[in-house]
Amino acid sequence: MTEMVRVAVAGDVTEAEEIQEILRSAGIEAELGDGEDDSVTVSVPESSVEQAQDAIEAMTEPDEIVGEP
Repeated sequence: MTEMVRVAVAGDVTEAEEIQEILRSAGIEAELGDGEDDSVTVSVPESSVEQAQDAIEAMTEPDEIVGEP
């Protein structure tokens, strides 16, 4: 079995599902899991970590990753 590695932490299920869909669009399997304080983690197979990070960066706007005050 392939080890899963966390590549993102979302604030809620909706955000996590959006990230999961980005990864699926890139052909990467992703699993959601419980994080701390109601957050949701997004994990991918260890062999897909770099590709997943690239896909997330390419499909999200910088201001979505770090919200403006």
